[in-house]
This record gives sequence, structure tokens and C-alpha cells, in this order.
Amino acid sequence: MRVIVELTKYILILLMGIYTYFAFNVYRYKSKRKQDIVYAFLSIIVFFVHFIGYATLYLQSGSIRLVFLYLGELIFFVLLLILYRILYPKMSRILMRNMMILLAIGFIILTRLSFDKAFRQVIFVGFASLLSLGIPLMIRKIDWFNKYGWLYGMIGVALLIIVLVAGTTYYGATNWLEIGKLKFQPSEFVKIVYVISIASLFQRNTEFKQVCLVTTLAAIHVLLLVFQKDLGGALIFFITYLFMLFSATNKPAYLFTGLAGGSLASYIAYHLFYHVRVRVMAWQNPFKYIDNEGYQVSQSLFAIGTGGWFGMGLKQGMPTDIPVVDSDFIFSAISEEFGGLFALCLILIYVNCFVALINIAMKNKDPFYRLTTLGFTIMFGFQVFLCIGGVIKFIPSTGVTLPLISLGGSSITATIFMFMIVQGIYMRSHDDMEVIRKGNDRYDIEKA
Repeated sequence: MRVIVELTKYILILLMGIYTYFAFNVYRYKSKRKQDIVYAFLSIIVFFVHFIGYATLYLQSGSIRLVFLYLGELIFFVLLLILYRILYPKMSRILMRNMMILLAIGFIILTRLSFDKAFRQVIFVGFASLLSLGIPLMIRKIDWFNKYGWLYGMIGVALLIIVLVAGTTYYGATNWLEIGKLKFQPSEFVKIVYVISIASLFQRNTEFKQVCLVTTLAAIHVLLLVFQKDLGGALIFFITYLFMLFSATNKPAYLFTGLAGGSLASYIAYHLFYHVRVRVMAWQNPFKYIDNEGYQVSQSLFAIGTGGWFGMGLKQGMPTDIPVVDSDFIFSAISEEFGGLFALCLILIYVNCFVALINIAMKNKDPFYRLTTLGFTIMFGFQVFLCIGGVIKFIPSTGVTLPLISLGGSSITATIFMFMIVQGIYMRSHDDMEVIRKGNDRYDIEKA
């Protein structure tokens, strides 16, 4: 059995390396036929990674539940590809493949950590994917999304106030709502209306008065998250706003002033909040406080170091020794059992997502859709940075999830919604380009 586990871990590393290489090089092929072949190849790799991961788990446990869970996930991936291929043939195929490979890795590692949690995650992903099926069509066909910026902003503020008043506290942050047996994080969904609100308000006007008003709205969101002690979320909202402001106004002074203000706010938060000081202590010297404040970070570093470049193999490590390993510190579990090379490829896939999202934003001529895509891009990329940076002790831990991989129904649902909104924006941009191209062709014919 040990030989099989050793073999599969090397196969998984090889497959991830191949996937990463072709994900970055697909655009080098100018021929549509060659691109189609590469995308089909990437899809095959996703299915192989998914199969090998579950086969390794099954061979070690013999649990028939794993077989049924695998088959359910397999059906989900097949339906996802077929439905989106039929409904949206002009979607961004690299974003779809990247989303699938990240979801597959998340399913595997969560199943290794806890079958019940993995099962719930699959249900959430399936439900979110079903709900988001019509989002791209709505974005392509409806033209009034950009007209209600203040309304979107007020909805976000109202939701955060409700959480502050009636929310439930977990791990020191009051950012959960419980309705019966349903428990969710409204701030994950506020991210969406927050970005759309700012994009809507800045696409009309970027004069100083408007900037002050929109900054006030953004500051209210951030302060409400601070009062909830959700400082990781507050930081994501703050950085996202700064870069959207800079993109809308093209004034570096706003960006640097905001960064300076954010640095001052961090200094104040360090002195105001005890749990911030604890995380800084754990970051500075986790082994000094290994029995208490630094235990989580220390265990994370032990796991990453134990895994080395090639990993221990699935179910051969001890990732469950890390507190909250299935959400905030899931990258540590991946590094321990899949290895550093696999983890590096995972980071590069996130970078590939970031690059693809930036390209979609920059190529869009409509300021509202460009700013919306940029906001989601910064939010996605910065969350990845905060999560992985905290796990490897590059920065203090901020308690945020790894998108599309970590356990969390609210987080993964909101991320899938974001990806589908961007897919709609991508296809809408292509529709506009085709209209322009046809108009130019008609003009050339008439001129001739």
C-alpha cells in the first residue's frame, strides 16, 4: 500500500505540473483547433487528478462511501462542462478549467480530512453552481445593473449592521448569522454588491466630491467589519476599494494616501484588539509561544516542512493536528501530503486565474464592467495572498479561506457567483466586439 501511495503522489505532482504549463501556454497557440485540443487536455487532467486522489483514499480506507462521493462529484464535473459548453460556448474556458481543478483539489483534501465536511461542501458547490447557471445570461442581456450603485451599497451596509447586532461569534469574530439550522457569513455575499456598487458609482463620475462620497460608503463597510472583529475581511474590502479608486481616477495620490492611512489603521488596530496582538506575536516568533498563541502557526510550519518537496502522500501526514485546518490552514495540509512542488503549482494556478481576470478587465471598454471585473480580481487575488501568506508565516494570519478549496459554504458560493459574473462580462465584451466587427465589415462592403 505504501508503494501505491508513493507512486500516486508523484503522478499527482506530474499532472499538476503539466496542467500548470499548458494553462500558461494555451494562448501561444493561434489556431482555434490547437486551443481546443489544449483545453480538452486540461479537462482530462482535471478528471485524472480527481480520480487518482479518490482512488488513493479508497485503497487505504476501503470505504464504499468514498466511491459514491467520487461518482457524485464526477457527475457534477461532467454536467458542469456539458451545460456551460452548450449554454455558453463563448465563455472563458481557462477560467472554467482552473475553477474545476481547484474544486477537485478541495474535494480531495477535504475528504481526506473529514468525509462529512467534504460531503457538505459538495452539496454547497452543486447548489451554488445550479443557482449561478443563469448569471452569465443575465449579465449579457440586462443593461440596468449599473444604475443602482447607492442601493447596492445600502444593501451591503444593512446586511453588515444586521450581523453586528444579531450575529454569532466564532473564533473571535462576530460575522455569522444563524437562521434555524442554516449558518452563513453575509460578508461573503456583501463582497459582490460592494464591488458592483463602487463600480456603478465610479463609472458615472470621478470628481472629488463623488470620490469623497464613495470613500465614505466604503469606509462604513470596512468599519462595520472592524467592529465585527473580522479584520481579514476588512482588509480585503479596503485594498479592493483602493485599487478600484486608483483604476477609476488614475490618480496615484489616492492610492498612496490610502495605503498610508491603512498602515496607520493597522497600527491602531494592533493596540485596540487583543487578538490582533496575539496574531502578530504568533507571526513574529511562533515557536516561543508554541504552547498557546503560536501553536497553530507552529503546527502549520511543521506540516509544510515535513511534507518537503514531494509530500508524505495522502493520509500519511498529520494535518489534523493543525487547528482550523479545513478552512484557514488548508494550504498546510496540501503542502504536507501533496508536497511543495504540488503546492507551488497550485499557487501558479491561482496566478493564472488572476492574469486571466486582469485580461478580461483590461480588454473591456465599458467602465462599469471593467471596474467590476477588476474589483473581483483584486478581491480574489488578495484573499489568496492573505491565506497562503498567513499559513507560511510571510504575514500574520488573518483568518481568511483559500478560494474554491477551503471548507465554507458561504465563501465558495460567493466565489462561484463572482466567477460566473465575470464569465457573463467576458461574453458580453465578446458580443460587443462582434457587433463592432460586423459594423466595420458592412462599412467596408458599402465603401467598396
